[in-house]
Amino acid sequence: MESDQPYYLISGRENGIRLESRVLEERIQSAVESGRRLIEVDAYGQHGIGGRLWDPENRAVHVRIKGSSGQRVGSMGYPNTFIEVTGPASDDLGWLNAGAEIVVHGNVTNGVANAMAQGKIWVGGSVGARAMTMTKHNPRFDPPELWVLGTVGDYFAEFMAGGKAIVCGADGQDPSNVLGYRPCVGMVGGKIFFRGPHKGFSRADAKLVPIGDEDWDWLLENLRVFVEKIRRPQILGALSNRGDWQLLEARTPFEKKGKPRQSIHGFVQQVWEKELGLGGLIGDLTDLDRSPIPLITTGDLRRFVPVWEDHKYLSPCEASCPTGMPVQERWRLIREGRIDEAVDVALSYTPFPATVCGYLCPNLCMQGCTRQAVGMFPVDVSQLGRASVEAKPPEMPPLTGKKVAVIGGGPSGISTAWQLRRRGHEPVIFDMEARLGGKMTSAIPRSRIPEGVIEGELERVRQALSHVHLQQPLTPDDVEQLKRDYDFVVIAVGAQTPRVPPIEGKERMIPALDFLKRSRNDDITAGKRVVIIGAGNVGCDVATEAHRLGAEEITLIDIQEPASFGAERRAAEAVGAKFRWPCFTQAITEEGVVLKSGEIIPADTVIVSIGDAPNLDFLPETVTTERGFVVVNDLYQSTDPQIFAIGDAVRPGLLTDAIGAGRKAAQAIDDMLQGHRPRTESLPVIDMSRVKLAYYDPKVRGFDGVEACAGQCASCGVCRDCGVCVNICPEGAISRETSDQGQGFEMVVDSGLCIGCGFCVGACPCGVWAFVANDPLEL
Repeated sequence: MESDQPYYLISGRENGIRLESRVLEERIQSAVESGRRLIEVDAYGQHGIGGRLWDPENRAVHVRIKGSSGQRVGSMGYPNTFIEVTGPASDDLGWLNAGAEIVVHGNVTNGVANAMAQGKIWVGGSVGARAMTMTKHNPRFDPPELWVLGTVGDYFAEFMAGGKAIVCGADGQDPSNVLGYRPCVGMVGGKIFFRGPHKGFSRADAKLVPIGDEDWDWLLENLRVFVEKIRRPQILGALSNRGDWQLLEARTPFEKKGKPRQSIHGFVQQVWEKELGLGGLIGDLTDLDRSPIPLITTGDLRRFVPVWEDHKYLSPCEASCPTGMPVQERWRLIREGRIDEAVDVALSYTPFPATVCGYLCPNLCMQGCTRQAVGMFPVDVSQLGRASVEAKPPEMPPLTGKKVAVIGGGPSGISTAWQLRRRGHEPVIFDMEARLGGKMTSAIPRSRIPEGVIEGELERVRQALSHVHLQQPLTPDDVEQLKRDYDFVVIAVGAQTPRVPPIEGKERMIPALDFLKRSRNDDITAGKRVVIIGAGNVGCDVATEAHRLGAEEITLIDIQEPASFGAERRAAEAVGAKFRWPCFTQAITEEGVVLKSGEIIPADTVIVSIGDAPNLDFLPETVTTERGFVVVNDLYQSTDPQIFAIGDAVRPGLLTDAIGAGRKAAQAIDDMLQGHRPRTESLPVIDMSRVKLAYYDPKVRGFDGVEACAGQCASCGVCRDCGVCVNICPEGAISRETSDQGQGFEMVVDSGLCIGCGFCVGACPCGVWAFVANDPLEL
């Protein structure tokens, strides 16, 4: 741990007063966050020093502790944390250690390595009672290790479940018994190397075994490391005699099975009453035989019962996606090696799985991911989206004879038409442009998405949908004629009319949509200095395009904190765009933008990006509008029951909002065409606290390929068929049963065996088990 670099000093006392442990920990955490990697702490009995120090870039953090350290040094320590205690240490050193390496140059009191799961602890003295208790070992990581130069105290390795302990027995506090009183009670895993005499151990739980060559080679190699860590290299020779060492291992469950277990009745007669007399603790009141009466906790007498609630709740990712995409279902198919089916699922919800999910969507599903809610990196859905670029058109059903006119060939109109055709109806898209795609093909910068991706998906759309290229604007009479010719009409014209503030010099401003359309063809210049009024995501697209066209100074202004976010905001910041707010524009002059404060922001080009409005002059009087948008109900049906409206014609939103609205409108139209009541019900979102993320590595910050992504999906609310509930049930009450058709399965609880312990609920990774009060009349 020595370094030529100076240590950053943090004192546990300020102005002669001892700091609280909480305050000292905050200062250490702050030092790490600011980039300090060598920290020296002058301790005055504070607890928890060196614990929970994690650097997102996995850089090592070294903490040297001088003075008197309190309890739980290095508790919940993370990998790449290195702690050195220059003197002795107090209780629970390395408690719940998850990867830190700790060196103590003196003795340590009780509870060393309690419940440790990863990391290493080197002690240059002896340790107190209950060291190495309840340790664990995750097979994905190296086992935890405890090295002790001297001896250990009582109840050593109690309930030890994994890891390695090495007790050297040199200069110990009790040389006649290096393992202390009653070691290894309840031990179920791990190994203990020890050197020196002992006075017994729990033979029901552990056994002495010969030290094989592999174990000896490991021990000898790591002894060299140990003596260097505690700065006692001169004793290596004394510790290196193979004949001095012994090895304890936990007995396997098979070895323990078959040993007679004393019954409760036998315990009462042979132990309890033998020690306390008839009546036990209350023998002065009665000596009646009160042998335990079995408590029946199965069947109707259970207070709570587990209920398998598979597919009863929406996962947070699915609930966050405006298209309603069952993201976790797609990851399940990937885990099963069925990537083509995962793509087919996407095409059931959107005609643009690669364009939108892979490139243009801000991935609201990732923002809603349960992993994100606890600080873990969300599963990268964009990788799955990009894997859909070569998706083949699905086979469409025969036509039903029903026809729907869709006015508008942008994302929302194509989405509606796509969903209607999938249901067997015949949609016809009417659009002013010769090319389908709307703003996706006319306004979104080429830098946002490879041109071939959009073209490939539009070609798939063209193979399935009919398109009428309008040569002139529609009139109300034209729409009335469409109503007579078609069963329904869908308004999906988007918003094409720019909003311009009523200020002096507004004619000098270029609408953002016009700028973006012309920039795609390099049909416009930006000048060196560009000011963009409106700092939303569209404004950010304008900024990146302006930079591509040669702008050197780009400023986005807004009257409030900008609403931009995600990839668009990051791209604008990457090209050096500056964001300013609150700014209130008074006029546009040759010099630039004049603010109401009197300041002038110099500009060669001023672009306005405060939104667009739909052009609805063609609508008949039967369709009500409000503030320039079509009024619709929950089904996207207008006040004219034969006319639906979706997308920006109803309210501004994201591409996924428009696509999702198109899908919902198509579903409602299909229900009506079949004579059914439109469906509006939706499942509730699962409570994130039900999902157990302890099965995943919180340090994972990225994923290499869709298979890696699928493996990290928690499958919230959908049974992963992992078998954890079956294996953990202490009574074997849960079984997996296949449906009659052999296509599905369910987890079934045998009420005659289930004791209502709730282990299945607590262990389920996906949160599909619930624990409910037992009401036989309701179940």
